[in-house]
Amino acid sequence: MNEIRTVGIAGCGTMGAGIAIVAARAGFRTRIHDTRAEAIEKARTQTEAFLRKSVERGKLAPGKLPEVMAAWTGTTKLEDLADCDIVIEAVFEDLAVKHELFAQLDAVCPAHTIFASNTSTISITEIAGGSGRADRFVGMHFCLPAQLMKLVEMSPGINTTEATFETAWRFCEALGQKPVRTQDSPGFILNYFLIPFNNDAIRLVEQGVAEPADIDLAIKTALGYPMGPLELLDLVGMDTQRLLCEAMHGLTHEPRAACPPLVKRMIAAGHLGKKTGRGFHAYGDTKMFGA
Repeated sequence: MNEIRTVGIAGCGTMGAGIAIVAARAGFRTRIHDTRAEAIEKARTQTEAFLRKSVERGKLAPGKLPEVMAAWTGTTKLEDLADCDIVIEAVFEDLAVKHELFAQLDAVCPAHTIFASNTSTISITEIAGGSGRADRFVGMHFCLPAQLMKLVEMSPGINTTEATFETAWRFCEALGQKPVRTQDSPGFILNYFLIPFNNDAIRLVEQGVAEPADIDLAIKTALGYPMGPLELLDLVGMDTQRLLCEAMHGLTHEPRAACPPLVKRMIAAGHLGKKTGRGFHAYGDTKMFGA
């Protein structure tokens, strides 16, 4: 199995943009793809702002900023990922969409390219089944925000070869991340707990038990969380939370995983979270988290 030097990310949303920062910052040539040119431009602007803030905070050497940005390339052409040694999919949680994307990638990427999915709920084996290379497929679930959080849940599918998994694991470590191995199980470790937990917080708001700010303050103060559940949901986005709930509930039939009605009403109102300036909290800007 070849070593990884060039990284592709398919999907330029919050997760994809964060993963691209992680890869470029670690010194990998990084290609990030999206069908929307405006999404790529926004991600590049947000990435540079995040890195400038990192320099100001002493977390990144000033000379590294131009190097990282030079390694970061955006494209609307999927064939530009043909020279990548690994492609990480970071599109929304829809199996049919992921299958279509990987089928297209399989047609343009060479045989040695490893495919990875950042899915947090859908079976790796199921996604791999539509990839054309189930033996060279692995789950790599980065935590939000990827550019700040170190944990990556690494999950092999049934047909994933050990050589593929070992190469992906070494790559994850080379990114400066901390991988943990999980089985191909709904929600893996984190979302098995987190989706029902966040839904419980939403239901507290629905029931009028407490205001969002007070719920977040209680969780952060008493449990030591760096971010409250409703702040995290605003970062994830209500549209994404609905997809996560639908995927998780469909797999487990766990009542607490079912999407709360408030989420659907917020989506209808356009209150998606930080990216629209309003969710459970109001925001004066839509900068990348940490910028």
